Amino acid sequence: MIWLIEIAEGSIIIFGALLFLAQIVAHGVGFLLGRHNQHQEARSDTVGVIVGGMLGLFAFVLALTLSFANGRFTDHQTSSLAEANAIGTAWLRAKAIGGPDAEAIAGLLETYATVRADFVRAGLDRKIIDPLNQKTSDLQAQMWGHLAVLVRAEPNPISSSLMAALNEAFDASTKERFAYHLTLPPQLFWLLIGMTLLCMGCLGYQFGLKRRPSPILALLLTFMWTWVIVEILDLASARLGYIRTGTAVYEWTIQGFKGGLTLPTAVK
Repeated sequence: MIWLIEIAEGSIIIFGALLFLAQIVAHGVGFLLGRHNQHQEARSDTVGVIVGGMLGLFAFVLALTLSFANGRFTDHQTSSLAEANAIGTAWLRAKAIGGPDAEAIAGLLETYATVRADFVRAGLDRKIIDPLNQKTSDLQAQMWGHLAVLVRAEPNPISSSLMAALNEAFDASTKERFAYHLTLPPQLFWLLIGMTLLCMGCLGYQFGLKRRPSPILALLLTFMWTWVIVEILDLASARLGYIRTGTAVYEWTIQGFKGGLTLPTAVK
């Protein structure tokens, strides 16, 4: 069933449409089974209690997974903000220190911010993500090389502060990459899909026993469940669907680079 996950990664809309149709089929099958067992109509109250319990459990699972997905989305936003701030801080310290190596670090940080913004806005294509990760590593190595020269030449608290700022920026990049790597666990994904189809089938079975089809209400419920599940998948994945982490914080940082650093005239 890996193909279903691949469809979701390729197009969240197509996945939602397939999930909607699958629920309709499950409801229809359940309804036909209920009609076939109409002689057991006396048991419909018992079936209603069981279906009610299933729907309550399903609502709990939906709330749990929605909370998990919202946490993932918050992690994406928080990690982007932390990285952009760390890059800006490192750039300011490099500019304040001055000198060839510090200026080289500042220039590399300007390129680094653009690369990190491209990483955030990249889609699921590994041919785009992998080169960005490699470029990130190369830029980090270059900046650390200039920093090593600076620290060896001037081992003082000022150079140490730049080292700490760069290290924080690199750690923030790793944290962000890890946050973007995490998505909704496959176990939760299949739990959602399985419970959705099972609940819809049992609901159809109950309607069949009572011989009271409610196609409009069934369609409305199916649409609502599909919408919620699609939003959960969208929130939980940084690169899936339309709910994406913006790059505004990186753009603000890059705008700050354009102004440079103006040193005031010394007061006599």
